[in-house]
Amino acid sequence: MTTLQDTEDASETDLAKHDEDDYVEIKEQMYQDKLASLKRQLQQLQEGTLQEYQKRMKKLDQQYKERLRNADLFLQLETEQVERNYIKEKKAAVKEFDDKKVELKENLIAELEEKKKMIENEKLTMELTGDSMEVKPIMTRKLRRRPNDPVPIPDKRRKPAPAQLNYLLTDEQIMEDLRTLNKLKSPKRPGVSACIVSPSSPEHIPSTPMESPSQRYEARIEEGKLYYDKRWYHKSQAIYLESKDNTKISCVISSVGTNEIWVRKTSDSTKMRIYLGQLQRGAFVIRRRSAA
Repeated sequence: MTTLQDTEDASETDLAKHDEDDYVEIKEQMYQDKLASLKRQLQQLQEGTLQEYQKRMKKLDQQYKERLRNADLFLQLETEQVERNYIKEKKAAVKEFDDKKVELKENLIAELEEKKKMIENEKLTMELTGDSMEVKPIMTRKLRRRPNDPVPIPDKRRKPAPAQLNYLLTDEQIMEDLRTLNKLKSPKRPGVSACIVSPSSPEHIPSTPMESPSQRYEARIEEGKLYYDKRWYHKSQAIYLESKDNTKISCVISSVGTNEIWVRKTSDSTKMRIYLGQLQRGAFVIRRRSAA
């Protein structure tokens, strides 16, 4: 009985050992198969024939081409935008240069015209007061002294100092006073003419009818705006400019200075400078108009 049990135990032990050996052998075979598959895939990857590698490479190539195409389109758009901005800025610079050149020329012409008027006013004042701007030397003829003639005694009388004019009025006010004085000169009133005009004054100054005193207007400039006749006017405002001869001009205020304004005619775009004194004396009258 004991011998049979021992034999059965030995048989079971051998069977378990055989099963374990089979399991190890199967596991080793699976490992070798998997290792061989990985080696084969590595070889295909190195050769570039692996299917997964080719699939991913194709996807990467498509992404690369798409990014290149987008980059080319972006470059083209940016180039066109830069060229448009360049052309636009170039035109703006040329236009600004031309405008500045015209404005500089007009300002210089206006200043020269103003200086010319001042010189003409001074000349007219000198002619009406009998003074001369130039002192003409008196030509004298000297003779040789004879031996028996006495030595001439030099004249030590003091020469009168030339008259000086101090202007307390503006040029326009002086011109208006001179024109008024000139209008009073008439053949029917010799006494007045003799008191006002010296004999050495020229007789070629034209006379015009007597004008009535000009109306005074309130005009001043504050913070870049013109206050005139109880109204405010600013830059780029459309106005009518009326002069003493009832001429009505359509203008636009181009700039407001400290003592004057510049207006631009809508007909020919020429500019005029109007002083506050002219507006106050009524030499020019400003009226509002619609911008349309």
